[in-house]
This record gives sequence, C-alpha cells and structure tokens, in this order.
Amino acid sequence: MRYMNYDEVMETLSPSEAVDALREELKSGFEPANDQERQKVELPHGEMQLLPAGLEEAVGVKVLGIQPEGSDVDVPFIQGSYLLMGGETLTPECVMDAAALTALRTPAVSVACVVDLLRGSSERLDVVIFGTGVQGIGHAKTIADVVDGVRDVSFTFISRTQPSDFSYQWVESGTPAADEAVLKAGLVVMATSSPSPILDAEHLREDVIVLAVGAHTIDTRELHEDVLAGAQVLVEDLGAAQREAGDVVIAIEKGVLTWDDVIPMVDVVRDNVALDPSRRVVVKTVGMPWQDLAVARALVW
Repeated sequence: MRYMNYDEVMETLSPSEAVDALREELKSGFEPANDQERQKVELPHGEMQLLPAGLEEAVGVKVLGIQPEGSDVDVPFIQGSYLLMGGETLTPECVMDAAALTALRTPAVSVACVVDLLRGSSERLDVVIFGTGVQGIGHAKTIADVVDGVRDVSFTFISRTQPSDFSYQWVESGTPAADEAVLKAGLVVMATSSPSPILDAEHLREDVIVLAVGAHTIDTRELHEDVLAGAQVLVEDLGAAQREAGDVVIAIEKGVLTWDDVIPMVDVVRDNVALDPSRRVVVKTVGMPWQDLAVARALVW
C-alpha cells in the first residue's frame, strides 16, 4: 500500500488541479446533500473526527485527532491520516498525510465557487488575507494558480503580529493601513481562529468577493452580519451550513437573510445560478468528506 507524506501530497497535485477535481465531481452529477456527515467522537483526551465518503470508483475516510483546548502536549493541535480505498474492492490503496490533504482541499473548495468570477476579468486583483497560517498561505497559492496568465494579482496579509521570514506583504490588524488594504481589495480571505467577528462591511467594496473558512461551528464567526446583508451568499451544502457555518447561521438569526437566499455551490458550478460580478459575493465553507475524497482520488489516480 502506498504512503504519501506531506511534501509528496503538496508536490503531486497543483492547487488549480485540486479546484478542477472538485468542480468536475459536481458537474458529473454528485449531490453534496447525499454526502456523509462529519462524525465527532469524544476521547479521554481530546476528540476524534471521522470524515467518510464514497464516490465513483473510490471510497475513503479521513481520521483526525484533535487536542483539547488548553492542552500542553507538544504536538500539533490537529493530526491525522487519509485512507483511500477502491470503490468496489474496498481494498486499501493509499494512506496520505491528512494535514497536507486539508491544506490543499480547503482553499480549492472556496476558490472553486468563484473561479469563473476570478477568471472573468483581466484587471489586476488585489487580495487581502486575514490570517498568516497554513490556510491563509494556501489560499494565496490557490488564487495565484487559478488566475495565472489571466490577470495580475497582489497579496496583503493582515494579522496581529508579523511571522518571521514571511515572504508576503504584511500589515498589522486594526491599523489605518489594514483598513486601506481592505477597501482596495477585490477579494478578501478570512482564515483566522477568531470566534467572533473581525470583519464588517464598513471598508468593503460593493463588488468584493469574501471567502470565509476559519470558523466552523454554529456559534463562531469571522464576519459581522452586515457583510452578508444583501450579498450573494454561497455554501457547500445547506445541511452542512446549518450544522457548522456560524457566519451564515448567526446572520440568519439576526434577520439579514434567510435560508432561501443562500446558494449551494453546486448550482453555481453547474451554471444554474449566475453570480452578479457587480454585487458582493460571500462564500462560507466548513469542509465536507466528499471534497477530501475527490482530491485524494485525483492525487492517486
């Protein structure tokens, strides 16, 4: 059985190829509403999460071990592996590093929702990314890859402190420079661990695209509800969003939109819904098992 470590996963499939793998799965007829739900298992120390899925010719499961809040054990907060098996034989064929798969998959999902908008213009794209971690950097690489040869792109990262040896432009959060960068941006990525809103609509362009990936429970959010008010709001699946997308759930509770206003990404990918590039677009993703499997399958076959 093959094993793919972190570096091999990241070097085997390009970000734009991961985007294509997800979009092709939806175009081929897969319905995200039929996906398995994430399973959470409480452990004596921390939590295990299981993300099983089945697609054409392949099945798989991601197994994550998550340290409890405040743990002083000197290991990453989230660790795990992905097991890919044959769809009919159920024979294990590959185990791969789950952190790498997640780092590749997460930005591919949010970008897959708006790739036509991003490629639909030749104007320079100014991108602001809140959060300097793996997902922030992963979104920068994915965005750059999908617009390569189509339009120039610049990145400005915003966080409380500047990481050492950081190769991107950086500004401190809460400063006039940060507000100015957001006001200029055509695309804003939220990839933080903040449980409460850190972005409101005050400094956003009316035609901005916002990708929110940091919060993943129904009681946490990175976006103030005014960011979603009047926006074209996309989610991976209505059921998954109702279970885990606090940014959307809380905005609905506060009355700025309804579930009937929320657009599943499959409708955009299949061209059943056309997004208006002159209006704000908000994409809220939480991660679903089928996405890991689609990217894992593309990595191996």
